[in-house]
Amino acid sequence: MDLFSRSWTALRTAVAELPDEDFARPSGCTGWLVRDLVCHLVVDAQDVLITLVTPATAEPTRDAVTYWNVSDTPPTGDDPLDALTVRLAAAYEEPRLLKFHLDDVGSAAGRAAELADPGQRVSTQEMVLTAGDYLSAYVLEWTLHHLDLIAHLPGAARPPAEGLARSRAMLEEIAGAVFPASWSDQDTLRVGTGRRAPTDAERAELGPLTGKLPIVLG
Repeated sequence: MDLFSRSWTALRTAVAELPDEDFARPSGCTGWLVRDLVCHLVVDAQDVLITLVTPATAEPTRDAVTYWNVSDTPPTGDDPLDALTVRLAAAYEEPRLLKFHLDDVGSAAGRAAELADPGQRVSTQEMVLTAGDYLSAYVLEWTLHHLDLIAHLPGAARPPAEGLARSRAMLEEIAGAVFPASWSDQDTLRVGTGRRAPTDAERAELGPLTGKLPIVLG
C-alpha cells in the first residue's frame, strides 16, 4: 500500500514539474505524446477510485501478478480507446488544465488508496481481488508509465528505486524467468515489455528468454 502511494506521488510530481513544451514531445507509449499519456493517467486514477468503491463478496480470482492480461503483440496506437485518449488529450488545449485534472483526481485516488482496507475484496473488469493486491498491481502500472513519461525527457525525475525493483520482480514472475542480474531495473522493464528492442549483446544475455519477449501487459 505504501509503495503504491510513493510510486503514484512520484509520477504525479514528475508530471507537475514538466514545462509546457514537454507535453508535445513523444512519450514511451507508441502513438502517444506526453499529453496523451497524462490524459491516460487521469483515466487510470478514475479507475482506481471506481474499483476501490466497488466491493465484492466472492473469493478473489486474481492477485497482483495474475491481474495482468499478457500478450506478445505490442500496441500500434490504432486501438479505438487509444485513439479516444488522443482526442481527449487534445481537447484540454493547455497543459495546465491537464495538470490540474490529474492533480485533482489523482490526489483523490491517492487518498482513497491510503484509506482502503488491504483485505477488502473489490471488483474490476470481471475480476475479484483484494484491495491490497489491486493496488500492488498498480505499482507496476505507475512505474511503467513513469518510464514512458520520461522516455524522451532525460532531465525528468525517475521512478522511485523501490518501485522499479518491485516492478521488475513482478515482471519476472509474470515471465516465469529471471532477467540478467547485470541489467538495471529500468532496462529490464523497458526491454521486457517491448518499450525498446534489446541490443545484440542484450539478446545474447537473454538466451531462451528472448523467445518470450515482449511481455505486453494489458
